[in-house]
Amino acid sequence: TTNINHQSQQHAGVPPTQLHALTTMTAISIALRGATAALNRSTCLKLSVLSTATRSLSTNPHVIVDKFVSSPPPPPSATHRQQQQPIIRHPNDVHDRNAVYYDEDARTMGGVTASVRHDWTKAEIAEVYTLPFHELMYRASTTHRMYWDPSEVQQCTLLSIKTGGCTEDCSYCSQSTRHKTFVKPTPTMKVQEVLAAAKRAKDAGSTRFCMGAAWRELGNKKNAFNHILDMVRGVNGMGLEVCTTLGMLNAEQARQLKEAGLTAYNHNLDTSPEHYPNVITTRTYEDRLETIANVREAGISVCCGGILGLGEKETDRVGLLHVLATLPDHPESVPINALVAVEGTPLGDADANEDVETPDIANVDAFDMARMIATARIVMPRTMVRLSAGRLSFSDAEQFLMFQAGANSIFNGDKLLTTENPAFNEDMQLFEKLGFVGKPAHAGPRVAPSEVMGEVEITKVKGLEQQYA
Repeated sequence: TTNINHQSQQHAGVPPTQLHALTTMTAISIALRGATAALNRSTCLKLSVLSTATRSLSTNPHVIVDKFVSSPPPPPSATHRQQQQPIIRHPNDVHDRNAVYYDEDARTMGGVTASVRHDWTKAEIAEVYTLPFHELMYRASTTHRMYWDPSEVQQCTLLSIKTGGCTEDCSYCSQSTRHKTFVKPTPTMKVQEVLAAAKRAKDAGSTRFCMGAAWRELGNKKNAFNHILDMVRGVNGMGLEVCTTLGMLNAEQARQLKEAGLTAYNHNLDTSPEHYPNVITTRTYEDRLETIANVREAGISVCCGGILGLGEKETDRVGLLHVLATLPDHPESVPINALVAVEGTPLGDADANEDVETPDIANVDAFDMARMIATARIVMPRTMVRLSAGRLSFSDAEQFLMFQAGANSIFNGDKLLTTENPAFNEDMQLFEKLGFVGKPAHAGPRVAPSEVMGEVEITKVKGLEQQYA
């Protein structure tokens, strides 16, 4: 106040308005200096108290000071963790693999619980399938990491050893004699030609070699079957896993293929039982299930999946997954295909006809594929999910979305039977870009790093023998 009065005397004769402004500024300045001095005194006092308290705690042997870093360094990357940890593998045989976990009930990580079940209902699978996309992807990706090493992806090569001339009426297939397509029937390839192709596939990094023949069934094709058995033995002798898709098999044919060294047999169900008659009439759904049973009983791994874009509804996609998930044993692998519409086939012509609206034919986008893959991963956690036909139509980023959904196997090579497929070198570049490694042949899949690191809570049930006796 004294200073203000003194300044008022100095500015006598100054207009009242200017004098009021000067007086106000002076008062503010004095207030700020006082507040700064008080703050400094308070800070010194707090530092003194804190310093004394710290010294007291540090000299007290019964007190532990909890130190923390507000911004800790990020955890080691998955790649770094894998380099630190030895690679542990499951048994290669799917039956041996499942036996290791026969007493396992469920796995939990990151708020997600998953289990291998065979009693799924359609309603339960539909509930999973229709989850909001972000939630579905989180659950599927977490489930994938609980059961698999997400960096390991199996590479398979499919060769058509007998193209065209099939008597079936599959409305999507360019190899049927009932459809006029670009495919021209060719005789069965020679054994040495097939073995040469298998060697090229192995040199390019493929570890499973699949051979497909366009016919309804093996039937009484004894000469052709003997050549196929020689092919299986030869490919197996190269150190590759061997898969065939030869139409319907009886139990004896399955047994002979197993003896020759066959690893897996592919026989797709294509779609739901309800929609199936709209796609194929020359072979029943029960025929397909019988072949799958013959393969399974022979001790051969089952490869069985379906195709999106056959004019099916989402309920049909759920229905297909329900059949697969309730089989006595889940398939070792489930290929998910996107229809590649071929001109001359009923579905290809319907898709090309601008006068007919066909929104459900060949209209499959990356989200459709990811949703189907993610649901398959959740309801069949120990099954390999294979990204198959139609992959060429998706960008690298879209394919990554599908791998995140739980896909861990691909078909690669120049052609997938009669439709284009990414070339080997493109896939190698994609693997390098995404940090993937190929699964070796005749070696079981890696144990999930999350399991090795103890990040997964595994619930086991004791006394299963007594419970199910």
